Amino acid sequence: PTKPESNIDWASVAKTDGTKVIVMGTDQIPAIAKKLVAAGMSADTPIAMVSWGTTGHQQSISGTLGTIEKVAAKAKIHPPTTVIIGEVVKLRDKLNWFEKRSLFGQRIVVTRSRQQASQLTKLLLERSAEVLEIPTIKFAEPTEKQDLADALLELNSYDWLVFTSANGVTAFFDYFFKAFDDLRDLGGARIAAVGPGTAAKLREFHLKIDLMPDEATASKVAEAFQKFQTIENLKVLLMRAEVANRELPQKLSELGAIVDDVACYKTLPETEDRTGAVAKLTETGADWIVFASSSSVENFHARLNLPGLQKKFPKIKFASIGPETSKAIKALGLKPTVEAKGHTIEGLVAALEKNSGGRSSKTP
Repeated sequence: PTKPESNIDWASVAKTDGTKVIVMGTDQIPAIAKKLVAAGMSADTPIAMVSWGTTGHQQSISGTLGTIEKVAAKAKIHPPTTVIIGEVVKLRDKLNWFEKRSLFGQRIVVTRSRQQASQLTKLLLERSAEVLEIPTIKFAEPTEKQDLADALLELNSYDWLVFTSANGVTAFFDYFFKAFDDLRDLGGARIAAVGPGTAAKLREFHLKIDLMPDEATASKVAEAFQKFQTIENLKVLLMRAEVANRELPQKLSELGAIVDDVACYKTLPETEDRTGAVAKLTETGADWIVFASSSSVENFHARLNLPGLQKKFPKIKFASIGPETSKAIKALGLKPTVEAKGHTIEGLVAALEKNSGGRSSKTP
């Protein structure tokens, strides 16, 4: 930008037919436009500037060679930019599909673990959002494995296997296939899945879901069992995280079931900031923070102080995947702006689309 002269022969460029594209010329565009006009191009020649193209915070402006200096100054457009000069710019309204997608201009923080974030990130990027991945948890083996080993040896004695998360399904079958070679060794137990994401993961193993409550809450699980059959004196194996809400096993026990609540994995706080996303969030804010579990809320708060973050950036909104996650947000004195219907990743995205209007509210 401070270079007074250029090796480019702008007079020849002006006389060359067709579209001109200039890369990394943000601060020089006013001077370049004047040189092109002085060399014979019409001051009415269309020109467009695109900043941070193909990203969620893409910004584009258009004008003419004669007006672009004022237009760029008013828009406060920042590098890196790509500049397009020529009649093709008149097609901008017709071709501008990227900025018309449902989440364009929204900065959305994804708090899922690194292993899980890709699906949600992909869906958001497809809708032109800017995504900051800030994992709050990572998964590890349970502290005590003896209960898990005992449960695997006694699988044939259980009447029900209950899974409360896709993570639990993955962890359980990792251990199962280390102990057994045949899926039939799972035995004849019925299978209950809490949430459609859990059910989808079980179906990957070609397993039939016998029971799935309408909502992913302990009371709804108990209600679903009551409607399905009496579980008095039936053995139920509950496979889930090491630290989990005690309400579900209590509700099942109240129905007379003999419940083994077994940890097949544990969650640990994630503290790394490999991509600089944490620094970007704390410096310039975001439009949404998306939570897919109560543990992600708790760990995110422990790391970044959610109430303090919203106080610094009042326009930050929270999206929750379901009732238990919303409960964790409310426990911090905050309010979830939206809660997904269906309690799935797709439901989360749909809720964001429905409730995201206009350009981003974050600091440029």
